[in-house]
Formats: sequence, structure tokens, C-alpha cells
Amino acid sequence: MNGAPLRLYNSLSRAIEDFRPIDPDQVRIYTCGPTVYNYQHIGNMRAFLFADTLGRVMRWKGHALRHIINITDVGHLTSDADAGDDKMEKAARVQQKSIWDIAAHYTDAFKLDVQRLNITPPAKWTVATDYVGAMIEFAQGIEAKHCYRLDSGLYFDVSTVPDYGRLARATTEAGESRLDPVDGKRNQQDFAIWRTSPPGEQRQMEWDSPWGRGAPGWHLECSVMSLAELGHPFDIHTGGIDHREIHHPNEIAQNQAKCGCDAADPGFTGARIWMHNNFLVDRGGKMSKSSGAFLRLQTLVDRGIHPLSYRLMCLSAHYRSELEFTWDNVIAAQTRLKRLLQTVEKLRAAPDKPSRGTVDNYRERFDAAVSDDLNTPRALPVLDELLADKTLSPADRLAAAADFDAVLGLDLATITRADLRTRPADAAIDPDMIEARLVDRRQARADKDFARSDALRDELAALGIEVMDGDPLGWDWRL
Repeated sequence: MNGAPLRLYNSLSRAIEDFRPIDPDQVRIYTCGPTVYNYQHIGNMRAFLFADTLGRVMRWKGHALRHIINITDVGHLTSDADAGDDKMEKAARVQQKSIWDIAAHYTDAFKLDVQRLNITPPAKWTVATDYVGAMIEFAQGIEAKHCYRLDSGLYFDVSTVPDYGRLARATTEAGESRLDPVDGKRNQQDFAIWRTSPPGEQRQMEWDSPWGRGAPGWHLECSVMSLAELGHPFDIHTGGIDHREIHHPNEIAQNQAKCGCDAADPGFTGARIWMHNNFLVDRGGKMSKSSGAFLRLQTLVDRGIHPLSYRLMCLSAHYRSELEFTWDNVIAAQTRLKRLLQTVEKLRAAPDKPSRGTVDNYRERFDAAVSDDLNTPRALPVLDELLADKTLSPADRLAAAADFDAVLGLDLATITRADLRTRPADAAIDPDMIEARLVDRRQARADKDFARSDALRDELAALGIEVMDGDPLGWDWRL
């Protein structure tokens, strides 16, 4: 149906490649999910918006899809480079709660954000603790040839697989300094497959294993869950660009070891294509939860920003481009979304008429854009032009827009401009009262009762409401 060849950037080859599914009947994608020790910041959520766009484009291209996203509830240390405390254990100590309660609370919060951003749920959420038995079995299978034991656990020897770290960029001393400085490691880049609990220490989450009671390493989890749910090789592995340097190279090493492909097929990595979205940054640098002050989706909602405005802001930049977050940027995205919804509402209300043109050109251009490595910034103006084309009937424009929105995920067929009037959390206002005052004011202006019109405007201004006379969006007011 949508005929431009789908081309995707492969972080492994550093090139854009034609996408050809391993199984023509089903595309298989694995996405590194959240570690549920805290709320996800909006930079984290960009990774899941990117993965959702990828899945939506796959369906647009006519592919059936099996998409897996994991929930990490054990094993992820406070440094992504395999050092420090387990994030889940640390959060449980700080909050004085059960680690299971911590995981449940933040998993629910994450899934609420997924819903509010209109992200398509995966075929399965895989929870790491459900796969510990499979992780132990996986580690036993590769231990003899690829691992060695230390008092602190079982470690993977990266020199036993070919071309370790090919996915990562050039190694730097700064990158090396992030690695776990464990006495006895054979190579600086070696990483833990299993961490044995120190004598006298009892974790909330620990299991018996051939290497002592303890917990699996974070990198092992994704190799095991992707193999269990998708098989190896599968089509695409996605994640944030921060995973490209350590976590994903370690996954690849484990995949090579498990499948015995390190010698027979040195190019084997577990996934055919590895894709990474770039950072969302604020003026202070990359967003991070380590600072203790980070922007959540709820932070935006509390400021009167609808979650889908944030989605549109992300779609306005290419997923491989660094995207700066500012309040001006997200407010501009909300205004753009309002304009789209205003146009859609007008088309729904307009009397239908025969088209004097065709939507084919718009479909071809939209398809060419999203097929070119998910180029949503190029696709969005095609939607704008389609909706504005008066040679097309309202029905034809709405039908094509609905097809495009199946890729963009802006929910244009369901939400209204009124839905975008998200009330700031600290606003002591009653939207129904505001609407009633605006109706009175419009009637006063129609009656040329300008004294009453001005009095109503001043009343609203005293509440912090700016009346937007002549607003081309018909929005009438803002805080």
C-alpha cells in the first residue's frame, strides 16, 4: 500500500540501510524499558515515543508487529557502567518501603505516562524478576568459555568475543572511568553476569545460584528476555543513545556467546539493526534523575501542558537529533496542536462536497518522509498542507489525516481543543465560570455594551486570565 522503501539508521553500521524483515509475517522489536526505582523524566519518555513511532511506521508499511518492552525491577546499578548499588535496593532503603512496592508504584506511574502520551502498549511487558531462572540457565551455558568467577560474582570476559564494543563510539578515558573498578577483573570492560551478595548482607531481592546467593547483572536481563520472547536474531533493538556505549555492547557480547556465533558468524549481534534516539536536553545539560530535580510528564501537566503537546514537540525533531527542552518550545507545540485540532473540527462541521483533486500526492510525500528513517519533521508539514487543501473534500481530507495520524499518534480524531485546556495545578480558577463570563462578554460586545464587556475582562484579569480578543484559534483566554 505504501510503497517507498523503508530505510533506517543502524547504529552498528553507522549507515542508513534498507529494512528487510527476517520473517515477512512479523517484525520483531525489543525496546529497553525503564528501571522502576523512580518516576521517568520526560527525556526517558522520548525513547518510548521514538520506539512507538517506529512501531507505527511498521504498521503503516503493512507489517505485523511483535514489540517487547522490559521492566527492570532488579540488577540495574546506580551507574549504567555496572558500578555502585542496585538502584531498586537503594530506593527501597531511602524510602523505607518494600522493593516490591517500589517497583509496583513506579511501574504503574510509567504505564500511566505511556497511556497519556498515546504510546501503543507492547505485545508484552517483560518483568526482569520473572526471568531470573532463565538468566541463571543462560549464564551457566556461557560460563565455561566466556566467564570467570570472583568473590563478588560471575564476570564476562569481553576478550572471548569478536570485535567487542563495535557498537559504541571511540573509547575514551572518560568512558573507561565509568566502568566498575573490581579487583581481579581480567579486562577493564569486563562486566558482571551475576553479583553475589557480600557476606553478612541480605538484599530484598536475591536468589540462589551456582555462584552464590545474589542477583543478576543488568546487561544479562535484556539478552535473556529478548531471546525468550523474540528469539535470536530479531529485527530491531531500540534504546536511548546512552545505552549505545556500554549496555548494548554488553548485550551483544552475551548474545554472541550464547548463540555460539562468535566464531561462526562474527557479525551476529542478536538484533539485525540497533537504533538509538538522541538526548532531550535542558539548558543545564542532559536530563538526569541523579540530580534529584527532573522534569516529569506530570510537571508539564501541572503547568497546563497537555501530554500530546510534548509528543508533538518530540515529533517536530528527528529522533537522532538532540532536542532542547524549553517551556517556549513545548508551549509552541501546544499552540500548533490547537491549530491542527481547530482545522479538524472545522472540517467535521463543514458540508461535504466533491473533491477537485486527489490525496495521492500527499500520501506519497508522507510515506516518503516516514520511510526515510522516520523523518517526522518532514511528515508534519504534509499533514498541514493536506488539511489546508480546499480542492479536496472535507471527507477526503479527514480520512487521509486519520491515516497519517495512525503514524503520528496525536489522537486528532478523539481529542478536542477543550481537552488541551489543561488546568495548571496551582490555578485557583473554575473553567466553567470562565466560559460563562466569556459568553456574557461576547453578548455584551454584540450588544455594543462596551462598559460591561470591559468590566468582565477586568474581572477575569484579576483572576490571572488573559482574554484573547481576536484570537485566530478561537481560544478566547489563557493564563
